[in-house]
Amino acid sequence: MTVPVDSPAPEPAPTEKAEPRPVCRGADVILRVCEEEGVRVAFGMPGGAILPLYDAIARGTGIRHVLVRHEQGAGHMAEGFARAGGDVGVVFATSGPGATNLVTPIANAAMDSTPLVCVTGQVATGAIGTDAFQECDIVSVTRPLVKACWQVREVEELAAVMREAFRRAREGRPGPVLVDVPRDVQEAAVAYAPPAAAPDPDRDLTTAPAGEAAVAAAARALEGAARPILYVGGGTVNADAAPRLRELAERAGVPVVTTLMAKGVLPEDHELCFGCPGMHGGKWANWALNMADLIVAVGARFDDRVTGRVEEFAPAAAVAHLDIDPREIGKVRHADYPLLGPLPDSLARIEAELRQPPDCGAWVEQLRGWRRRFPLRYDERSPALKPQRVVQRLGELLADRDEVIWTTGVGQHQMWAMQYVECRRPRAFLTSGGHGTMGFGLPAAIGARAARPEATVVCIDGDGSFQMTAQELATAVAADLPVIVVILDNGGLGMVRQWQTMFYEERLSAARLGGPVDCATVARGFGALGFTVASEAALERAMAEALASGRTAVLDVLVEPDEALYPMIEPGAAAVDVVEYER
Repeated sequence: MTVPVDSPAPEPAPTEKAEPRPVCRGADVILRVCEEEGVRVAFGMPGGAILPLYDAIARGTGIRHVLVRHEQGAGHMAEGFARAGGDVGVVFATSGPGATNLVTPIANAAMDSTPLVCVTGQVATGAIGTDAFQECDIVSVTRPLVKACWQVREVEELAAVMREAFRRAREGRPGPVLVDVPRDVQEAAVAYAPPAAAPDPDRDLTTAPAGEAAVAAAARALEGAARPILYVGGGTVNADAAPRLRELAERAGVPVVTTLMAKGVLPEDHELCFGCPGMHGGKWANWALNMADLIVAVGARFDDRVTGRVEEFAPAAAVAHLDIDPREIGKVRHADYPLLGPLPDSLARIEAELRQPPDCGAWVEQLRGWRRRFPLRYDERSPALKPQRVVQRLGELLADRDEVIWTTGVGQHQMWAMQYVECRRPRAFLTSGGHGTMGFGLPAAIGARAARPEATVVCIDGDGSFQMTAQELATAVAADLPVIVVILDNGGLGMVRQWQTMFYEERLSAARLGGPVDCATVARGFGALGFTVASEAALERAMAEALASGRTAVLDVLVEPDEALYPMIEPGAAAVDVVEYER
């Protein structure tokens, strides 16, 4: 029996020949299915209830296991692996605290539509419900967060459930799933056979393509628009729809704004790319979105950080909403032209249906004028090392590298990275969007390096975010997955300080981190390189040494401690009411 189950447990796949099946243990079944599904790397930490699985790893598998220092780090590494490489991330954890330590990355993956398969150990079936040591009903804990979850109590069902887990994680809108396996089920013997057919990663039967009438209506609306805008979200990246998006934008001549999660889906030096709107996006991008007469939303969900006060968001615009998830269409903003279905298909069909592209020349020129009039600004005359300049200089120092992946934590540094890092390809900027998880940046960078070992992986972090998962430096060093962490160290929780300064009459509470932490020394303690940086010249020298070393390195960059982040839309304000930096 497999309990609880969101949907009936799938039947074991029949074999083509009635030959004797090899007998193995349940733990071996977990690994064999992972291998069949193309898993190359898994992240995890052993413990009592998951030891049979780790014994199976010791007995032999083609999957590389990366031993982490905390299960939250494992989850974020799996997210970074999935988002950088475009495949499912896999996590192993024990019962009780091992499983509950995965809740934050599971919630993060759910909000950002990242496919994860989380396998947790559980106490033996006979002990379930007795409050046994490290027992936790992780299925009930995670059910509101995952696409599906199972507790497998019969070893004969394990292979089918594992295959279903991978299918559910990938299909439709990607997301996390969880399979909880009691220890005795992992140890039980079972006759095992591979599936009759190899899994097809591109198979997706969850959503039928949009109808011809819906596509035609959206195309006619685009043809007739005077101020159309393509508002592109992270779903476009997840669907590998960037080429189709670019083809439609160029064919129609329509400007593009991208959410934080879609940064790089259109090269940011492209003439039609106008960057990120939202609470800390460019004023020109917010005005472009809010003054459009047609918004073509592609894999975007009208997040509150983009819309501001919803009732005043883009009042003159009709909306064409393309998405794979029916729950998103019309959830926040009414969709005049709903197109449910796979994004590459929807984009290609709209382009094919266009008879006469809209005349967007004057509209695009107006957006360029706004961008020239309202550029990103900060005090460049200050003798202090400004965080904005640090991020700009990093981009310049890495401009000649073929492939760079950027990750971030959450806070002011995240938004400065959004503003000043220029990305030219999708899956090159990995950050925690919907859940806003501090500590995401370093482990996500390690996962990204595991997925794309040829890339240079740089984490732009804050000292607050860094200290939440700094122990994973040991993972990067031990696993030989070198990353470079650049900490914009302002000695506190910068975003908290800014909000308290702006909205709480400068009553600062718990905004400073107390005594200074020497992050460079911390890095050296974990076996990484560590540099303390207090000038732009020192930044250049440290970055050159870090790149040349091929080792994990931390650059603790001491920046202006009271620097505020602009532009900013105040909470509850309309998205056009952008507060800019003033000298």
